[in-house]
Amino acid sequence: MEFTRPRGTRDFLFEEMRERKQAESTLRTVFESYGYQEIQTPLFEELKLFTTKSGEEIVNQLYNFKDKSDRELTLRPEITAPVARLYLNELEKTSTKPIKLYYYGSCFRYERPQKGRFRQFWQFGCELIGAKTPQGEAEVIALCCDAIKSLGITTADVNLNHLGIIRGLFKHFDISVETQREIMVVIDKGDKDLLIESLSGDEPVINNEELNQILLKLIDLVGDKSIIPEVEELISPYEESKAALEEFKELISLLDAFKVENYTLNLGVARGLDYYTGIVFEIYVPELGAQKQICGGGSYSLVKLFGGQEVESTGFALGFDRLMNAIEELADKEELPSHLDVYVAPISNDVRLKAFEITQILRKNGFKADVDLNGKKFKKLMNYADKIKVEKMIIIGANDLKSDKVTIKNMINGEQELVGINNIVDYLKEE
Repeated sequence: MEFTRPRGTRDFLFEEMRERKQAESTLRTVFESYGYQEIQTPLFEELKLFTTKSGEEIVNQLYNFKDKSDRELTLRPEITAPVARLYLNELEKTSTKPIKLYYYGSCFRYERPQKGRFRQFWQFGCELIGAKTPQGEAEVIALCCDAIKSLGITTADVNLNHLGIIRGLFKHFDISVETQREIMVVIDKGDKDLLIESLSGDEPVINNEELNQILLKLIDLVGDKSIIPEVEELISPYEESKAALEEFKELISLLDAFKVENYTLNLGVARGLDYYTGIVFEIYVPELGAQKQICGGGSYSLVKLFGGQEVESTGFALGFDRLMNAIEELADKEELPSHLDVYVAPISNDVRLKAFEITQILRKNGFKADVDLNGKKFKKLMNYADKIKVEKMIIIGANDLKSDKVTIKNMINGEQELVGINNIVDYLKEE
């Protein structure tokens, strides 16, 4: 019988796991430097948490099931909705705002696996709850950019939009919620031909030529601050969009204050979900090709959707797996140090028990230490130490032990020294 891993999942071996843990640690440091604290939510939640947010059609993309008490559950497909649920359950009535929290964990979606897309994947993200906009949004975007740069990814481009501009137009022309949702999903796909077909085909989604022409012109506006006058001119007859544009302009000035550099104004970024209400952004790494998007986020109104009080919320999720792909493509590859600080090598059976004692002392003093457990010959012990690139090797021989000493060998420069057993820890700490 042959067992294989489920389709759309992966195994990570030693070196890859060390690289992932190193990236994870780097991100934690950046997030915590902004005052964020880590939380964790369950791997599975009630199914209605996600169908309330995204509609019943999302069920086809979920790993959902009934438990033994016939409750409808699902493996989480993302973590923003669980965070909103956690806020309502644990934080709404007791915590001082703004609340800054971050998370890291795996998510599950039943989708067709392809390059850069898996059924089990990891997200590293944050939520800022209760901060005034657009100041909060600017800081969240700055955090996201700093986090990506900290991993050595220098070509990431932040694409920004304010959905209030388009939603204001929908309000002016009295477009139904269902039609708005349909159009936002099409815009989110980034396929202009599909949008043209949706707006001007035989059966247009919106039967209003004036609005259709504005939308087609609007989503074509991509660039730096110089495109703002064009946006102003396009929406000048429509009061419902002007407040959003002013907020967008304020965000841009705040980004400059937060030292955010690589950003593009892109009126075609839609994040086609109903709960996004204001600023939205996506981050692309062009070198990743079709799977170039490594992050998505923005301001949203999930808490109210779930029955809580309206509260300003902004967040983003980094696709951790695509971040690792980007690091592989772009960052300077550094050789990882050994996973050990010291390797203990007993060179005969009669010193083996002492070798175990010394190894335990080292571990209890904070050293990552390993000891030969297989009775290897000395030549093989040396070859193994070379292979794992350990810096220090403690060679334990019977003659040295008679004087309560061991040989500590520097595997980098080849130097070695006799050290008293009681002085091993101090010697290694000084080194």
